[in-house]
Amino acid sequence: MGRGGKLGPSPDPQLPDAAPPPRGLRSRRWKLVLISLLALALLLASAISAILLIGLRSRTSGDSRGRRPTQAISRTCSKARYPDLCVSSLLDFPGSMVASEQDLIHISFNMTLQHFNRALYQSSGMNYLQMEPIARSAYDDCLELLGASVDALSRSLSAVGGSGSPAPAEDIVTWLSAALTNQDTCGEGLADANGGVKDRMAAQLKDLEELVSNCLAIFAASDGGGDFAGVPIENRRRLMDVAGGGGGVPKPDGDGGGGGGGGEYPEWLGERERELLDMPAAEVQADIVVAKDGGSGTYKTIAEAIKKAPESSGRRIIIYVRAGRYEEDNLKVGKKKTNLMFIGDGKDKTVITGGKSVADKMTTFHTASFAASGAGFIARDMTFENYAGPEKHQAVALRVGADHGVVYRCSIVGYQDTLYVHSNRQFFRECDIYGTVDFIFGNAAVVIQKSNIYARKPMAKQKNTITAQNRKDPNQNTGISIHACQIVAAPDLEASKGSIPTYLGRPWKMYSRVVYMLSYMGDHIHPEGWLEWNGDFALDTLYYGEYMNDGPGAAVGRRVKWPGFRVITSTTEANKFTVAQFIFGSSWLPSTGVAFVAGLST
Repeated sequence: MGRGGKLGPSPDPQLPDAAPPPRGLRSRRWKLVLISLLALALLLASAISAILLIGLRSRTSGDSRGRRPTQAISRTCSKARYPDLCVSSLLDFPGSMVASEQDLIHISFNMTLQHFNRALYQSSGMNYLQMEPIARSAYDDCLELLGASVDALSRSLSAVGGSGSPAPAEDIVTWLSAALTNQDTCGEGLADANGGVKDRMAAQLKDLEELVSNCLAIFAASDGGGDFAGVPIENRRRLMDVAGGGGGVPKPDGDGGGGGGGGEYPEWLGERERELLDMPAAEVQADIVVAKDGGSGTYKTIAEAIKKAPESSGRRIIIYVRAGRYEEDNLKVGKKKTNLMFIGDGKDKTVITGGKSVADKMTTFHTASFAASGAGFIARDMTFENYAGPEKHQAVALRVGADHGVVYRCSIVGYQDTLYVHSNRQFFRECDIYGTVDFIFGNAAVVIQKSNIYARKPMAKQKNTITAQNRKDPNQNTGISIHACQIVAAPDLEASKGSIPTYLGRPWKMYSRVVYMLSYMGDHIHPEGWLEWNGDFALDTLYYGEYMNDGPGAAVGRRVKWPGFRVITSTTEANKFTVAQFIFGSSWLPSTGVAFVAGLST
């Protein structure tokens, strides 16, 4: 999963003569018949939506072959990153020749959704092909990710077309950003598959990334929100509307609002969730209880509890996981399992563990000991661990792709690729995160706040890198913001930290974005701070920032001189990476009950 189709953010940042990482596999997915039927239904639905949109206009559109684009199409596609594809795809869509620029936004979303539905439907029919283990793992990834992208595009289409509940512009940008990330992840996994599967899937996936990128660029340009003031990036997003509902937005340098907790709770966590996050586990009225002994719980396994939880729940479902060490096979909270909250008895008591790695011939995406993609996922007071060890290379402890996901007072423990912040909006608070190579990686819009980030001892000749952020498109609203954290060496690194350099991050993709703010940095951090991925790749397009950090590793005098690196001196610029403005947390965190700081104050 890196440049050149690697399975994880790799190659390892090694000292000379280190061995290359191994490759990987996973078991088959199920319910492919249902996936096929769902994809077909969605394909028909989006086609009907197109007919309803264009109405009588379609009578005058005629055959678009050989036609020149209208002024509206030309103006719309001038905003796209792939203008030729934009023009050709819109010319092929009924009604586009008489559509206004506003209509073309809806049409571009609809046309893209139809392409994704078709790809999902046709790809699901390949399930019965013989595949090598790594090809099977990558193929299964792609089906899951295509399904998630269809959902994201469907929500976006409803929002811009007026057929669903109104959604803020930042929601639409988030969903489109996630759809683009999904396709990138699918392609990365396929890179090491055999030629037959890879080639057949490539035919189904043709142009999908570019089509989503065009939707994102067209919508961002039409939204009217400019770039971050003073931030040299192309990303366009509408900042939090101070006059908006939900109790308002805190002052830039103030704590998150939400009442009750003296400004410690964000507004997207409601009163119910705030109470749950403060309440002792034994007092929580859980919907489902898991206990290894069976006698004191509803179920013995977490997998049973997840299966029992309702789908598409509009209310919070509490799963209390009693103390114990739970090793189950790749636990996953699927996209239909929404608003699940997992509460443990404490970081050192409730442990979810596993040992899968790419050495088992699976993609990095599916090595996770625990994965969550259902919106509204919350975890509290537990540990997520992958014990595969540094010699097994990519091995994920926790993967989160859930929108409005929260991880509170948890430990995430591993070596390479420990925490996969895959996509959508996420918030981590008061967590302990352990790893070696690229151990916080992915393309979510994520704020990690008041947490301890521990660099461990890697394999011989390896270098430690804390982050590997893979923002691929300049219009994605993604990045990693590390705010008011402790960046320190783990006990096993202390004795040898002088000979093992640790870096704040390296650019996995072209527009990689990471910021450290108001954090303590230990003396294990290399004076240059940041590490190249491969030569001068992305050094002028990335955005790496440091704002008012302290500690022996925070001195900026010897930092890298890359065009994309900056020492942030403006509070206005720094505030763009806070909970309130980067993940719009003041609108959704209060409902979860997690304590947070919305602005820069710590």
